[in-house]
Amino acid sequence: MNARTAEEISHAVHAAVEAAVWAPSIHNTQPWAFAVSGDEISLRADSDRRLRVGDPEGRQMLISCGAALFNVRLALRALGYESRVKVLPEPDRPALLATIRLEPVNRPDDDTLSLHAQVERRRTHRAGFTTLPVPDRVIETLVRQAAAEGARLTPIRSEAAVRIVAALTGAAQDVQAQDRVLSLELIRWARPPGSVRRDGVPADAYPRSVTRTQPHFAQRDYARGHHWGGDTDLAATSPGVVAVLTTPGDSREEWIGAGQALQSVLLHACGENVTAAFHTQALETHHLREFLREELCSGEYPQMIMRFGVTLDVGGTTRRPVSEVLDGA
Repeated sequence: MNARTAEEISHAVHAAVEAAVWAPSIHNTQPWAFAVSGDEISLRADSDRRLRVGDPEGRQMLISCGAALFNVRLALRALGYESRVKVLPEPDRPALLATIRLEPVNRPDDDTLSLHAQVERRRTHRAGFTTLPVPDRVIETLVRQAAAEGARLTPIRSEAAVRIVAALTGAAQDVQAQDRVLSLELIRWARPPGSVRRDGVPADAYPRSVTRTQPHFAQRDYARGHHWGGDTDLAATSPGVVAVLTTPGDSREEWIGAGQALQSVLLHACGENVTAAFHTQALETHHLREFLREELCSGEYPQMIMRFGVTLDVGGTTRRPVSEVLDGA
């Protein structure tokens, strides 16, 4: 193990937080906060950014924070450190999700550096995909990476099962669209063109014109009747490869683990020029989530529904600066 100076450690922890803010989060709420003490990074949930209507238990908030935790680990590994992570280290402090201590090791390998290069490149897609196929070897890699983080990624190969997931997504979206309070919560995180906010979903992060995939996977209505959105490939109507990320249980620790698995999968996909679209509507409705768990997920708890595919579109994104998420920065 190589000794590191205090200056080197300080650089590493700040670089890790810089990587963390690029993690995906529900509606780009970025519900995380960090503190640094010497060689230890603390990850906390920012409950002010939790979706109180759409995510009352904080499940999606913790999945988002788990994705940020994976980025911290990856950035440290790319700088020649391993992470000693304690998840939920203090039961009487539920907002403290993890502590990460740095342990210097040897130089990172090429795979680590390649994966780290995808952190700022990864984007969320919100439309259909081209007909270019996702190679089976890529899907197999994603399945292995999810398993390495303690979760299960299951590609849905049955056409009937894909139709079921699409139908549940559409039903949940239609019901949520009629819920005024839920719609107002969504509007809070939808950014109009020209907005200077560094969180929420920017107006160029989804298509102006909706193209229907076959079967159709309903998208969130961030524009709410406005002619917002970016240009997109109208011929991209493939749903791509539909997959569900599950965990054996449904504890807070498993939610955080699901977030780490999710981000590992997304970054490995990005390295293969494969993009993911998310559909969480049905998972926000208890009885629909239970239906998925019992009928399609072999009793495991679905944490994320995704579609993987190839797109020529590059959606917009925005992130808060480190100074807003790091205490004392």
